[in-house]
Amino acid sequence: MKNYKNIFIMSSAILLTGTIAGTAWAFQEAPMLAEKVRAGELPPVEERLPENPTVVNALEVGQYGGTWSRAFKGPGDRWGPTKLMEERVIKWSQEPGGELKLVPGYIESYSVSEDSREFTFTLLKGLKWSDGHPVTTEDVEFWYNDVFMNRDLLASVDQTLAPGGKPMKLEVIDEQTFKVSFEDPYVYFLEILAKDSTGEPSLDRPSFIFPKHYLKQFNNKYASEAELKAAAEKFGVEKWQDLWGSKGAATAWWQNPELPVITAWKIEQPAPADVVTMVRNPYYYAVDQAGNQLPYIDRISHRLFSEQEAFNLMIVQGQIDMQMRYVEPQDFTFYKENEAKGEYQVNRWTQAQTWSLVPNLNTKDDVLRSLYETPDFRQALSIAIDREIVNDLVFSGLAEARQASPVTGSPNFDPDLETHWAEYDPDRANELLDGIGLTERDGDGYRLRPDGKRLSIVVEMQHANGPKTMEIIADNFKSIGVELLPRLIDRTQWDASRDNNEFQMQWFPFDRLSVVAADPRIMMGSDSYANQYYIWYSTKGASGIEPPADHPIREVFAKWDVAAKAATREEADAALTELINTFVTEGWVIGVVGEMPALSIVKNNVKNFREGLIEDDITRGVGLAKTQQMWIQQ
Repeated sequence: MKNYKNIFIMSSAILLTGTIAGTAWAFQEAPMLAEKVRAGELPPVEERLPENPTVVNALEVGQYGGTWSRAFKGPGDRWGPTKLMEERVIKWSQEPGGELKLVPGYIESYSVSEDSREFTFTLLKGLKWSDGHPVTTEDVEFWYNDVFMNRDLLASVDQTLAPGGKPMKLEVIDEQTFKVSFEDPYVYFLEILAKDSTGEPSLDRPSFIFPKHYLKQFNNKYASEAELKAAAEKFGVEKWQDLWGSKGAATAWWQNPELPVITAWKIEQPAPADVVTMVRNPYYYAVDQAGNQLPYIDRISHRLFSEQEAFNLMIVQGQIDMQMRYVEPQDFTFYKENEAKGEYQVNRWTQAQTWSLVPNLNTKDDVLRSLYETPDFRQALSIAIDREIVNDLVFSGLAEARQASPVTGSPNFDPDLETHWAEYDPDRANELLDGIGLTERDGDGYRLRPDGKRLSIVVEMQHANGPKTMEIIADNFKSIGVELLPRLIDRTQWDASRDNNEFQMQWFPFDRLSVVAADPRIMMGSDSYANQYYIWYSTKGASGIEPPADHPIREVFAKWDVAAKAATREEADAALTELINTFVTEGWVIGVVGEMPALSIVKNNVKNFREGLIEDDITRGVGLAKTQQMWIQQ
């Protein structure tokens, strides 16, 4: 399964350009837009594009038109549609089977100072929002001054944007060019931008551009108290701050069709709806190698489903044009057997993730929290799992038993970490539990906690492979006297449990294991095993839960502080390696299986799907395939 050695390459401090300048283009556009131009509803295509549009080299020049049909799980499942079309200042790019590299997004160029303290970006000249309004550094200033540094909106800045607690600074040079700087060197900043610098108003992400002409009406720097109150009432939220963020009623692209965007498609029919639709952005800034404005596909339709069986039936009936999300490895044989009937192909990428049990070190159950903080207890749970059985029975033998650690081919890969506490040894697990005093059992053979209650753990899951996997692991845990109680919930409940610190354990694919420097936060506990500890760290103690003075997670935080301001990449890499080693050897997350193929369903008439890429949250999932150059043969 380890088939992507040496695929990762980091950006160096040089000037890179993402457009072809000086070329005389004869631009073409989609028929649906040409009709609007003829009707006087849109300006000509050459006036809608930047002066030097970004060129996306399509696998082959495609045809315009069609609706891309896929499925989603409800309002909380925004990440599926989001990753189809996110736009970033800098983004990861990969050719099939090739290296990952950094390329410009909605900018003409960028440069990095020799000391890695200053990063200069030049926006595409003539870049426009989806409503035709120009994108300029005025939008950058608005994002920085009125949102990012607005403490009425954002209580604190994430450590990836404020290494050592010192937020990045902004300097606007002209209408196109801006510079961000840090007091200390920040050698990992570009990798972090490639993961997080999306063009949609998530308050905790370095978006750099927000549409000031539209969003100022919801901002307390521009709107009166009465106007803000009226806006909150209009969108049905309690206070004006609830209008903001990735889940904000007014500023989330997924919810508000009026919000200007720079993405290839924009929301047309938002959730909640049985069918959510997105329509092409007439001002999208990229063209193919023949001068055709992208995207090729007119619309994307997301049909609501709840049960995996219903989704699989949609696939077999030919109702899914292309989808990777929710195409589960345990159903691989079923998908292959029905390829001809459904008129599709099953394609494979490689996943940079490990399916894992994630205990909540901050659980409100005091006794369970104390057990989680005991290394021997964590080791016992880990070595009690028969990972090979899970792989064979649930994942069709496509994965491999491993720990939650950097994957093969990552610059951070370590074979010793991959196998840490991953051996199957129930006898040793029982010895460890006896050794920490959990010797009393009830009539059913389950161990008793120090407070006399049965040692039970509720594990939440929201993926289709969860029930069958938990059946196996529950049987493994029963053999060591631990009761596992699986609970299947939807994505909205899942997020709420994590955000409100209401879960004991969760089952999910622990990702961001390709280029760890691009987003170390999950290893630091964010939205994971120690979310409240991470919030405490990120907010400098303003909120969250403070870890004990001798807690090893403090070492993780300290190592990131070193890496974030290291003078050289070598020094930063050394600190990051120590961070990773501490995370894995402490066993806070219990990896089960990983390095499996990321499966996708691609209808026979869907063209330009790129094969052999890396699926990871860092590379933004299927977005790495350059979805704007995919097309549907009519």
